[in-house]
Amino acid sequence: MTIASAARSLKRRATRRFPGAARLPALLLLTDAERLADPVPVLARLPRGSGVILRDYAPDTPDAVRAASALRVRRACRGRGLRLIVAGDARLALRIGADGLHLPEWMLMRSGIGARQAMRGAFRRPGFIVTAACHSLGALRAAARLGADAAVLGPAFATPSHPASPALGAVRFARLVRAAGIPVYALGGIGARTARRLAGSGATGIAGIGFATEGIGGPAAGLDHKKIVV
Repeated sequence: MTIASAARSLKRRATRRFPGAARLPALLLLTDAERLADPVPVLARLPRGSGVILRDYAPDTPDAVRAASALRVRRACRGRGLRLIVAGDARLALRIGADGLHLPEWMLMRSGIGARQAMRGAFRRPGFIVTAACHSLGALRAAARLGADAAVLGPAFATPSHPASPALGAVRFARLVRAAGIPVYALGGIGARTARRLAGSGATGIAGIGFATEGIGGPAAGLDHKKIVV
C-alpha cells in the first residue's frame, strides 16, 4: 500500500460519516521553512486533486515578496491540478485566489479572535477550504466550533522532525478523531508502513512533508504517481 492509496482509502471511508469530506483532498503536502520551503520542485509527485498547505511564517518577509512567491506556487499548483491552501494569512489567500486557508493552532486558540477574523474573509469565497492545525482535543473542538472544514492532527506517530513531541499513537489518534466532530487529517511520522495503522481510525486523509521530500532526485518512497484524483 502506498501513502497515496492509503489516503484515498481513508477518504472513501470518511465520507460515510462526513459527506462533505468528498470535496476535500485526500492528501495534503505541508511546506516547511527548513525541509521544504519551496514545494514547486516536488509537486509532480502528488496525485491530482491533492492539497498543498503553504506555510510562510517568516516575519521579515516583505508583503510583495511573500505574495509573489505564493502566486508562483499557485500557478504551479493550478498547472498540475492541485489545490493551494495558504496558512495563517487570509488576506494573502484571497488576494492570490488560493483554494483555502489553514489556521495555525496559535491563531485558532487565541480566544478565537484572529481565527474568526480570518474566517470572515474566507467564507466570502464559495468552495473555499478551511483547515486548522490541532494537537489536542481542545483544539479539535475549537476548530469544530469555528466551522473549519477539517483539522490536521498530529503527531500521529513518532517523527524525526519533532523528536521532542510525544506521538499520539494509533489508538489515541483514533479516539481523538471520533471525538472531533469534523474531518481529521493524520500528520506526523506517516510512511508506507505506518499508513496501514490508520485504517479504521476514521481519518479523512494524510498530511505530511517527508513523503514528498525524501529522495529529491527520484520518486519519493511510498508515493505512487498514478493520475488519480484524490
